[in-house]
Amino acid sequence: MARIAPRTSVAPERLKTLLPSLKPTVYHDQSASKTQNNIRTIAWNPLGTYIATGCADKTLRVWNADKPNVRQTTELKGHAASIEKVAFNPVKDLELCSVSSDGVVRFWDVKTKQVLNEVKGLGETFTLAWEPQGECVVVGNKDDKLFVISSTQSTPISSYQQPVQTNNIAFCWSGQRIFTTTGDGKTRILSFPDFEPAYQFDYKEGPEAEFMLTGHTSSCMAIELHPFNRYLATGGTDSLIALWETSEWNCLRTATKMTGPVRSLSFSWDGLYIVGGSDEGSGLEIFNSETGEHLCTYKTLTPSPIVAWAPNRYALAYADSGSLRVIGASTGGK
Repeated sequence: MARIAPRTSVAPERLKTLLPSLKPTVYHDQSASKTQNNIRTIAWNPLGTYIATGCADKTLRVWNADKPNVRQTTELKGHAASIEKVAFNPVKDLELCSVSSDGVVRFWDVKTKQVLNEVKGLGETFTLAWEPQGECVVVGNKDDKLFVISSTQSTPISSYQQPVQTNNIAFCWSGQRIFTTTGDGKTRILSFPDFEPAYQFDYKEGPEAEFMLTGHTSSCMAIELHPFNRYLATGGTDSLIALWETSEWNCLRTATKMTGPVRSLSFSWDGLYIVGGSDEGSGLEIFNSETGEHLCTYKTLTPSPIVAWAPNRYALAYADSGSLRVIGASTGGK
C-alpha cells in the first residue's frame, strides 16, 4: 500500500485526479463470509498502523495496515453474535472495544488477545463511541437506551433512556458534549455525563425548548466531528451530508452527490475532505469539506456503506465485495 508522509496535505485539484487512479490493497480473509454486507464496522488505531474489522459472521480481526496477509493479523475470538461496532481507545494504541448485537461489550488488549473487561445484557446494541480521554465508552441499543461503560467495571456506570429513535453517537473533543442522531432527521447536543440538552431556547418550554440541529428530511444515520472541530458532519437516509459550524451551529453547506442513504462518514486527517459510505451505488464519494464541492467518485465493485480515513495520512479504508480494502494516496506535490 502506497503511504505518504504524515501531516502532508494535498490540494483538492491534485486529489481529485490522483485518488480515482489508485488501486486498492485488498486484505483477504479466506475464512470470512464474502457476502456483500458481512463487514459491519471498520476502525483505525490512533497511530494509523492497525485496522480492526467486525463482521456479521462474528469475526473480529485486527490487521496490520502494511501487511494484508491474514496470517499476520490478530483474530479476537469470543463474540457469539454479529459485531456491530469496533473502536480503538483514543489514548491507548492497542486497546479495542467491540459491541455485538446480543448486548455484549468487550474491551481487548490486542497485543495479548486478552479480554480486559466484558459487559453483558445490554439489549440489541449497535452503536459505540469512546470518551476522548479514553476513560469510558457510550454504547447504544435499538431500544434507544445509552449506557456509559468503563473498561474496568462489569456493569454500566449509568444508563439513559432516550425519548426518540437514536441511530448514532459521537463525542465533542472536550468530552463535555455528546451528539446523537435521531430517526426524525435531527441531531441532539447533550451534556456529558448527565445527557441533558446542552442548549435550550429561553422562550419555549418543555421538550420544545431543546435546541437541535435540523438538517435532514428523514432519519439521520451518520455523524462525524471534524478533527480540528471546525465542522460537525451528519448524513441521512435522504442522501444528504450536512456540514455544521460548531460555534453557532449553522448549517454552512450540504453535499448532494450521494446515492442512497448515508451510512457512514469520515474526515481526512487534515479535515480538508470528507467521504460518505452508502449501501447503494457503486463508489465512494469524496467532497471538499471547505466548499461542499464533489471532487471525485472512487469506483467500487459493490456498494460500500463503511468508510474510514486513517488518522494521520490519506489512507482510506472501506468494505467492498466482503473484503477490507485500503486506498493509500501519494502526495506528489501540493
